[in-house]
Amino acid sequence: MAAMFSRKPAYAASAPSPEASGDLRARLMTAVSNPYIAASGAACLFMVTLAGLILVTGDPKAGAPIIRAELTKIGATRNAPDGWKEALADEGEHEAAFKPDTFDLSAKPILDNPVEASISFPGEEGPGVMHAASGSLPQAPLAGLVGPGPGGAQLPIIAANGRTAAEAYARPFTASGRPKVSVVIGGLGLNPQTTRAAIETLPPEITLSFAPYAEGLQGWIDLARASGHEVLLETPMEPADYPANDPGPYTLIAANRPEDTVRKLEWLMSRATGYFGLSNYLGAKFVESDAAMNTFNAALKARGLAFVDDGLAARRGGSIPRASADRVIDDELSAAAIDAQLRALETGASARGQSMGSGFAYPVTINQVRTWANGLSARGLQLAPASALTRR
Repeated sequence: MAAMFSRKPAYAASAPSPEASGDLRARLMTAVSNPYIAASGAACLFMVTLAGLILVTGDPKAGAPIIRAELTKIGATRNAPDGWKEALADEGEHEAAFKPDTFDLSAKPILDNPVEASISFPGEEGPGVMHAASGSLPQAPLAGLVGPGPGGAQLPIIAANGRTAAEAYARPFTASGRPKVSVVIGGLGLNPQTTRAAIETLPPEITLSFAPYAEGLQGWIDLARASGHEVLLETPMEPADYPANDPGPYTLIAANRPEDTVRKLEWLMSRATGYFGLSNYLGAKFVESDAAMNTFNAALKARGLAFVDDGLAARRGGSIPRASADRVIDDELSAAAIDAQLRALETGASARGQSMGSGFAYPVTINQVRTWANGLSARGLQLAPASALTRR
């Protein structure tokens, strides 16, 4: 019984005697005091430490370390809708580079398997006509629709013959007489996975709206147009709770002087070419200002651009091509809720002749819109690009 309740560990029976332990300690002290042995031990310790550092920091010959800033630290995404991180996360491996001071355009389209695109020349197809072989839109910029801007950037201009970007870069559309339904998917360009899914899996009649801070923006727009999608460029505008929610350094502020608003707009518009108009990103406070919206509309009119908003500016008119979404389809981020909003768009189109929805590039939004659009014609409606719903 005494052995059963002993607190000694099982290996105590093989422990050395006190005399043997003293002799062992003496031999160890003699070995450690030997300078050659001590030096060898120090060298081994150094190598083990170095190997540990390499495992933690990576191969020292691989180049300079890479520092990644979380998207939550970047003003451009600080006020994104709920669920934005799930939509933009690319398994934690890719984040958009934020380069607010560059005026250079992306020169190389992001095309793994290039789609044949058409560039129109005098005497051939007119600008803005889809290429018959591939269904693509002509590659931007089209002749006469781009001119010099600040810092060497390129900006949209009205052509000598009066043709505008709103006309030339819109997707051609022929009404069938059925009620028209349009959907704009925004927030594109920040994440390669969701951006490519929207471009490649959504019907070409779906209008795509790109974030101006996206890296490789021109390449994404080229790819979208090559797949038949018309394109909008997002404009960050002052929200009601600014600066607690800050859409980035080029946010249009309602109280800014007109020249400051135009300067920011020119930077945004210089980021790429091939878009038929601008869309809003936030902007509840900006669109309520008469002076700010007058400056905004005048700048777009001078550049020949349209303005398509998510519903915030529905009460705003203007002498430019305009359209406003009737509803945001993914305010509630679930498949069932998005389907309900899409059905409501159909009801609105049947009652009024046309209807438009606005959504964000969440994976669930892209999936539900793709499925919904495939059966739209069988339900007696016509899917239309947003430009087809614009009016002055």
